[in-house]
Amino acid sequence: MHSNSPQDLPVKRFFSYLREYKLAFVAAFIGMVGYSGLDTFVISQVQPVIDQALNKQDYDYLRMAAYLVVPVFILRGIFNFLGSYALSWIGAQVVMKMRQQLFAKYINLPVSFHDQQAKGNLISKVIYDTDQIARASSKSLAILVREGALVIGILIWMFYLSWQLSLVFLFVGPVVAVIVSYVTKRFRKVSRNIQQSMGSLTSAVEQVVKGHKVVLMFGGQDKEQQRFAQKNNSNRQQNMKLAVTQTLSVSTIQVIASIALAVVLYIASTPGLLTDLTAGTFVTIVFYMVMLLKPLKQLTTVNSEFQKGMAACQSIFAILDEQAETDTGQQDAKRLAGDIRFNDVTFTYPGKSQPAINQISMHVPAGSSVALVGRSGSGKSTLSSLITRFYLPQQGDIQVDNTNINAFTLASLRKNIALVSQQVTLFNDTIANNIAYGVSDSVSRKDIEHAARLAHVMEFADELEQGLDTMVGEDGASLSGGQRQRVAIARALLLDAPILILDEATSALDTESERMIQDALERLQQNRTSIIIAHRLSTIENADQILVIDQGKVVESGKHQQLLEANGAYAQLHALQFGE
Repeated sequence: MHSNSPQDLPVKRFFSYLREYKLAFVAAFIGMVGYSGLDTFVISQVQPVIDQALNKQDYDYLRMAAYLVVPVFILRGIFNFLGSYALSWIGAQVVMKMRQQLFAKYINLPVSFHDQQAKGNLISKVIYDTDQIARASSKSLAILVREGALVIGILIWMFYLSWQLSLVFLFVGPVVAVIVSYVTKRFRKVSRNIQQSMGSLTSAVEQVVKGHKVVLMFGGQDKEQQRFAQKNNSNRQQNMKLAVTQTLSVSTIQVIASIALAVVLYIASTPGLLTDLTAGTFVTIVFYMVMLLKPLKQLTTVNSEFQKGMAACQSIFAILDEQAETDTGQQDAKRLAGDIRFNDVTFTYPGKSQPAINQISMHVPAGSSVALVGRSGSGKSTLSSLITRFYLPQQGDIQVDNTNINAFTLASLRKNIALVSQQVTLFNDTIANNIAYGVSDSVSRKDIEHAARLAHVMEFADELEQGLDTMVGEDGASLSGGQRQRVAIARALLLDAPILILDEATSALDTESERMIQDALERLQQNRTSIIIAHRLSTIENADQILVIDQGKVVESGKHQQLLEANGAYAQLHALQFGE
């Protein structure tokens, strides 16, 4: 493994994808080689036509050639179809498989990976990079096999006709090989840059499309256009570098081949050097040499396609090799009671020096509610990300029902937790399917309607033509903030999990929605362990315990009334909010 240069690894791994399609490859190979073989054969007949039919006036030979021309070309067409179709089929299969693998990988990568990646970049890999690989696997391989076979066939026939004249080509070979190897390295480097610039182009478009209102409001059109123009231009420059390398290498190789041709013509013009050279042989060899120019050109340009594909493979394999979310748990959590303990937990986000949570210990008995309050950035939401195991603490442990949460399998642990956050994610589907997301197999339409009623979704769904079967648009665009929030609460109600995390669940609401949602949340909290992260203190006055968090530490804890009387940090926050 280590002896390979990093350049060879993606090539090797790419071919491992192709191994599954051996049969299709055999068909493609037969098609391509048959096609080139016939081309070589047709031109090899120039010499007997000239020497026998024209010089010796043997017209039967010409008549036979006339009968054969059409069947030979029909056969050539069949070979071409067989080869091209088989390779296109293989290319499509490989791309489909890679896209599926990438998609599966994106879904299973940890939150920390997605936090650091531009979404546009990840989308570009699935669409643009895989497309480059399709070309490498179908178009490039087609040309490599077909033109390669043609070059070999032509050279063999040339040596058979006149080895003295054909020797000239043996000097050209090594020069061409040197050029091709230099060009290959250059192609791969430039292709990698093109892929990166495509990724940042996609990101730029995605950002502007998503943040369209902000761009309009703050008059950012010019700024965004300039920013895009820069990325667009750098993408063009990389493509031009590729084109220049491609064109120069093709021209250079053709010039070298033409030198060989000149030498052959010169030798043939010197009397006495070649005594037994017939007109037919000479014409055929010159013909062959001219014919070699095209496949040599093709083989050089195909190299750029192939290198593009290999650079794309490298970028895709890098993602496929990322560590998926680690699931070391063996135990099935079944239905937990929901007794939560944090024991001396410290957590720092990757790349940050300041811990987001610093030696926090707390106990939330099963069925009780705890509210976390504090300024934004104090570490409240981080606590919820640790309970759901989006992140693992660097120190200390978190227990549910006296078992370390790392002992549970991820899927069974998360089934026990309903998370309602201020960022509601809805899919471009019906309201009913959004409510039943992830549990649709195990719930009836009645259950969905019941949850929708409890969460006050029916209040607005009843006014819509299709009711719960109304499509919500991408990211729930056709619903208001409060409506989206109610759909999220209905989703949590339907999940009926013993642990409930409300992360700023009421921050996006107007007073009327808030009253409805407060009511829905109170229903949701019955008989559950609730962790409520809130800015608005009015929403948490009834919590069994309130923890005030500041800079990742618990600075105060107790019930609402106790904390007010203690006149500490909580009382200050309260006075600020209620203007006392």
